[in-house]
Amino acid sequence: MIGSRLAAHAASHIAALAATLPATRPSAPPGLRPATSPLSRAALSALLAAASLSAPALAAPAATYTNPVLSGFHADPSICRVGGDYYLATSSFEYFPGVPIYHSKDLVHWLQIGHALTRASQLNLKKTRSSQGIYAPTLRCHDGVFYMVTTNMEGGGAFYVHTKDPAGEWSEPVWLNDPSFAMDPSLFFDDDGKVYYTRHGGGERGGVYQAEINLKAGKLLEPPRLIWSGTGGVWPEGPHLYKHDGQYYLMISEGGTSYNHSLTMARSASPWGPFTANPANPILTHRGHPELPLQATGHGDLVQTPEGKWWMPLLGIRPVEQRHHLGRETLLTPVEWNEQGWLTVNKGRPLAVEMSAEGLPPLTPWPAEPVRDDFSAPKLGLQWTQLRGPGDGLWSLSERPGYLRLKGSGVTMNDIAQPAFIARRQEHMRMRVSTQLEFEPAAATHAAGLVLRQNENNYYELRVTGTPQRKLELLARARGVTTLQASAPLPPGPVVLQVESWADRYEFSYSGAGVPLKQIGSVPTAALSSESAGGFTGVFIGMYAEGARQQAMPPADFAWFDYQPLEK
Repeated sequence: MIGSRLAAHAASHIAALAATLPATRPSAPPGLRPATSPLSRAALSALLAAASLSAPALAAPAATYTNPVLSGFHADPSICRVGGDYYLATSSFEYFPGVPIYHSKDLVHWLQIGHALTRASQLNLKKTRSSQGIYAPTLRCHDGVFYMVTTNMEGGGAFYVHTKDPAGEWSEPVWLNDPSFAMDPSLFFDDDGKVYYTRHGGGERGGVYQAEINLKAGKLLEPPRLIWSGTGGVWPEGPHLYKHDGQYYLMISEGGTSYNHSLTMARSASPWGPFTANPANPILTHRGHPELPLQATGHGDLVQTPEGKWWMPLLGIRPVEQRHHLGRETLLTPVEWNEQGWLTVNKGRPLAVEMSAEGLPPLTPWPAEPVRDDFSAPKLGLQWTQLRGPGDGLWSLSERPGYLRLKGSGVTMNDIAQPAFIARRQEHMRMRVSTQLEFEPAAATHAAGLVLRQNENNYYELRVTGTPQRKLELLARARGVTTLQASAPLPPGPVVLQVESWADRYEFSYSGAGVPLKQIGSVPTAALSSESAGGFTGVFIGMYAEGARQQAMPPADFAWFDYQPLEK
């Protein structure tokens, strides 16, 4: 270290001296030889190069990635790899389309390429309560065919769909002959051609059940039977079966999907057990460490890179003063197998927001998503979702080209039904959303505007309503009780509605034609947190219209919608 410092010090002085010298050696007067041979710049530059060789080069900063790798509500991630491409699916609950599908080249940067469930014939969510519907999926690829298996909790039970193109259309559901509560199903393809269906057994102490399955016939070959009860934690769920070095490994989550969440593992020489628990269980948990920025870590899946490195996507939350409103997000961590043949997670350390990218494929970001959707495309972008179905008749991109037209019905945001509502996930603590709305209510019940939704009992609305005098209202609904936070008269014409978010609050603003934005109110994010509102999802932000009762409702026309992240 001392030698390096001296070399660097000498090099800096030589460089300074070289700058004061002539480029070539000066000539001596005629008939005289110079008494000495002064150094030229070229000579000193050579000396400088030699000095620099003796000093170590400054190392480039180590590459890192940031957790979550999929921010906002992206819970229960499941992953598979095909060559150098990675595909990931997450749960979707009461939202339609169901089960978003993502693609990555590096496990860090993900691009949504589609949904597995895009048709009403695949997904019946009518009357589905919030945080019911589509629970955790498992995504696998075998012999060029992708399989996604999941459960519709209030619409038929366990099923799978399949495709050869994960960005394209998926098959109709293949409903499984599993008569029991079949939460968090998974598929494992063994070397001998057998395929196993593994799932949670139901209830807080249900254990993990398994059956052999014939995917071509679309049926279980036997009733599922108990293979492991876990280590004693409640809700032993999210099971995945793997094979490594001739042993079968079963990884599950225990403790419930909140602050006591954990991952545990067991292994056996047979896929049927008996399974021996890892003596180091849980292999990952952040419970008991409220100081950590990432909490509720669990429900993971495993993938191996072509270079032989192992990684785990899993879910976690980012609480703000012990409350989280963005939902359960997708994290990423390295894992490896130790000498005893057990999986270790992040070398036994807690997961961090900034993690080393060592062992990852070269980081390959996708182009940034455009801030503005101007609704000029013939169909909605993949970021948009609706409640409980495709919303036929409730919206149009063609009736007024260049606008998203919402056609409100008698269904409101309070109802367990399908309102005229098109929204996207809030994916950043700091973000700004704005939209321009043209809407002339014809009855006191008519309303349209922006909504930030956690569920039907907990949301915020910035809405245009009122007749004959239009007005703007900021409403807060918390635990089923709606209160008026602020109100302002509106002049005729288009209105711009805006919400800006911080970790702890939302600030709402509005403007009319040629009028600067004016703030109308500020409300806490905590009211939309899972700790306050309950449930397993996160905040969705978007556009809605409601209130048609005795008469037809005028359309609500949205000219554009901006989603602007204000953080990394």
